[in-house]
Amino acid sequence: MIDDQAKKIDELRSIVNGSNRLVFFGGAGVSTESGIPDFRSVDGLYSQKYDYPPETIISHTFYRRYPEEFYRFYKEKMLLLTARPNPAHRALAEWEEAGRLQAVITQNIDGLHQAAGSKRVLELHGSVHRNYCEHCGASYDAQFIQKAEGVPTCSCGGSIKPDVVLYEEGLNQDTLNEAVALISTADVLLVGGTSLAVYPAAGLIDYYRGDKLIMINRSVTPRDQAADLLIQGSIGEIFAQL
Repeated sequence: MIDDQAKKIDELRSIVNGSNRLVFFGGAGVSTESGIPDFRSVDGLYSQKYDYPPETIISHTFYRRYPEEFYRFYKEKMLLLTARPNPAHRALAEWEEAGRLQAVITQNIDGLHQAAGSKRVLELHGSVHRNYCEHCGASYDAQFIQKAEGVPTCSCGGSIKPDVVLYEEGLNQDTLNEAVALISTADVLLVGGTSLAVYPAAGLIDYYRGDKLIMINRSVTPRDQAADLLIQGSIGEIFAQL
C-alpha cells in the first residue's frame, strides 16, 4: 500500500511539473490541518451540539432573526484568525509563482491561500476578511468583527454583515462564471479536501474537459470514479512531499 501511494505521489509530481494551466479546486479539508474545523467529518461542526444546528445558524433566515446568536457562533467557530497556512496552501502559491498553476478556486472563507502568497484566488463562498455595513456599505476587517461586542455596528449605526455566502443565499455569478472558464480550459484539474457534496460548487468539475482529473481527499467522494488519479490521505502531507 505504501509503495502504491508513493507511485501515485510520483505520478502527481510529474503531472504538476508538466502543467502550465493547472487549476486547483478545494474545500474545507485544505484548512483542517491549519486548525480550522470542517463541517461534515466526525469532528466537524455538524457533529457538535448547539442550541441550533450549525447549518441553521449560518442561514440567511437565522442571521436576520437572531443576529446576536449568529455572531456568537460565527466568532467562536468560523472567525479563527490565528490559523496559519499549511504545506498545501504554500505549495499552491509556489506553483502559481512558477507558472504552473492558473488559479485556486476555493469553498473556504479563511483567506489562508492569500496568506500563503496565492494571487489569483476565487472565493466561491466569500471571505471572513471582508465585512460591510448593510446601511452605508462601509468596509470593515475581520479584527473589527472579532473585537466587537454582540452584533458589530457601523459608525453610521447600521449592522455589519460578513461577506460570506450563508445558506439560502446565492453565489456570486461573476465568480462562478470565471471558475467555469478556468476549469473548462485547464490542462490539469486538481480537486482536494472537499466532500463534493455542496452544490452548485461541487458541480463545477463537470466543466473539466481534460484527462488529468486528480482527486485528493481523506474520505470517499461521490466523484472518485471519475478521477484519472485518486489519492486518499492528508492533502497537507501529500503536498509536503511534492
